[in-house]
Amino acid sequence: QVQLVESGGGLVQAGGSLRLSCAASGRTFSRHNMAWFRQAPGKEREFVAAINWTGGNTYYADSVKGRFTISRDNAKNTVYLQMNSLKPEDTAVYSCAAATVGVVYDYWGQGTQVTVSS
Repeated sequence: QVQLVESGGGLVQAGGSLRLSCAASGRTFSRHNMAWFRQAPGKEREFVAAINWTGGNTYYADSVKGRFTISRDNAKNTVYLQMNSLKPEDTAVYSCAAATVGVVYDYWGQGTQVTVSS
C-alpha cells in the first residue's frame, strides 16, 4: 500500500515557476514507477510526466517538454515536478501516481491546484 500526498501548488503569473512535491508513505517507494497527471475543469485527465523507479528514465507530454522536469529522491520517498515558463493552459489539478507494474498506476494522491494567471 502506498499513500501519496502532493504539495506545492498555488497561483502564479504566466512565465513563472512552481515546484510540486509528492511524498509517499511505505517502504516500497523506490520500486515504483511514478508519474504526474493533470486535469483541467471540463477536461479529461492527461499525462504530464513519468519517471522510472531508478530515476534514470523520464518521459514527458509534448505540451510540457522543455518546460517541466520530473525527478525523484528515493531516500526521501518523494517525487518532484519542476514547472517553468508556466502558461494559463497549464492551469489544472495536478496529481501524482505510483505504478505497481509497468505503467499501470494503482495509487493516486488527492491532487494540488495549480492556477496560472495571464
